[in-house]
Amino acid sequence: MRHVLSAVVQNVPGVLAHISGMLASRGYNIDSLAVGETEEPNLSRMTFVVVGDDQVLEQVRKQLEKIVTVVRVYDVSSQDFVERDLMLIKVSTSGGKRSEIRELSDIFRGRIVDIGAEDVVIEMSGPENKIIAFIDCMRPFGIAELARTGRIAMVRSGAKVD
Repeated sequence: MRHVLSAVVQNVPGVLAHISGMLASRGYNIDSLAVGETEEPNLSRMTFVVVGDDQVLEQVRKQLEKIVTVVRVYDVSSQDFVERDLMLIKVSTSGGKRSEIRELSDIFRGRIVDIGAEDVVIEMSGPENKIIAFIDCMRPFGIAELARTGRIAMVRSGAKVD
């Protein structure tokens, strides 16, 4: 089972390395990881996706809470939540397929952010399954390059955060 955890941490050098090293040393694989500053400049939010049963989730959570620079750990996936991935994808436009690529981008609510002689760069955000479906649609055109962020997530408005 996939679990989404959100950890609010002190925004100091080495926190990411410390946390990822601790998880790796205990044999936990991070499926996805995204880090960014919060509304408070001295704090950052780390969003992890880990795979495992409830026992694995509890162990990861306990290990994270032991780290001095970790302020709070939330199990986002136990709540009603919103999640998004961000992707930039460079797709070949050779063979006169530019209009077809643009049309598919519009259908998936993507945005062309760069146009070159031989390719286009498309920006897209959304749930992981939407990103994967779009990638699959772009494969026949030829994907030149692909970059994705880790998943970010937030408990929906009005829901209680554990």
